[in-house]
Amino acid sequence: MFAAYAAEIGLPEPLRGLRLGELPAPRPRPGWSRVTVRAASLNHHDLWSLRGVGLTAERLPMILGTDAAGVDEDGNEVVVHPVVGLAGHGLAPGESRSILTEKYQGTFAEQVTVPTANLVPKPPGLSFAEAACLPTAWLTAYRMLFTQARVRPGDSVLVQGAGGGVATAAITLARAAGLRVYATSRDPLKRARALALGATDAVEPGARLPHPVDAVLETVGAATWSHSVRSLRRGGTLVISGATTGDRPAHAELTRVFRRELTVIGSTVATRDELTSLLAFCTTTGTRPTIDHTLPLTEAPEGFTRMSSGTHFGKIVFTL
Repeated sequence: MFAAYAAEIGLPEPLRGLRLGELPAPRPRPGWSRVTVRAASLNHHDLWSLRGVGLTAERLPMILGTDAAGVDEDGNEVVVHPVVGLAGHGLAPGESRSILTEKYQGTFAEQVTVPTANLVPKPPGLSFAEAACLPTAWLTAYRMLFTQARVRPGDSVLVQGAGGGVATAAITLARAAGLRVYATSRDPLKRARALALGATDAVEPGARLPHPVDAVLETVGAATWSHSVRSLRRGGTLVISGATTGDRPAHAELTRVFRRELTVIGSTVATRDELTSLLAFCTTTGTRPTIDHTLPLTEAPEGFTRMSSGTHFGKIVFTL
């Protein structure tokens, strides 16, 4: 079957490790289902995999991609939850939990196999491309907002780094839930697009906000950490799920954290139930993901290059 996969990792130019070509189709496995992929979306996780983070050379070639929507063996339209073994389904004794592409072949292929329990029905109102955007970036944003930050309608939230998949999702979800949303970006065009998505205001990183916010969603890391901490009201919550600019900020702001009784929460993998709730939220509110580019899988290198350059706004989707 045709696939986009990592053939080499850790190269000085990581994208040179990406290959397109034929690989064996996934073999049947008890408790697992085979999905014919209709659409799959790109995440920063895929770039990190090419850099050798979370993926080792002995597992190559590894089909990349954690997100997909397609059709299962019974003809059902489904969305793939990418965390294998989170609820203990589909694993043999001794197998450990992981996300697709770390141990198990990913979604950038004509077919993918996952534990049957990882399949969630695709709502008919969502296209395959829209549904394929949700399981990683959008689900991460959903968990950060509603499970970890526990924001409510009327609260205010700062989203750092408008433009990335998680940040774009967070702006859209927060606005749909009745929150006041502030966003940051170095790029004036991305700030304008954040406003178009419904942000109350969009400012340069580090700029003073009109008022302290109830919660901050942090995926940028070192470059924005101090600003995130200083933007919170007393007793506010900072949720972090990534650190694209590094995990060692120059100022940890510990004094401000304890004096203002702030809460710092890490957020990582979300559950299948949260994915089901996200799909229901999108269906009920009419919320849809922002798609930057849709490309055939045969043009996957173009999508990887666009994400690597940071020029995208929203999700990059590959179709089959």
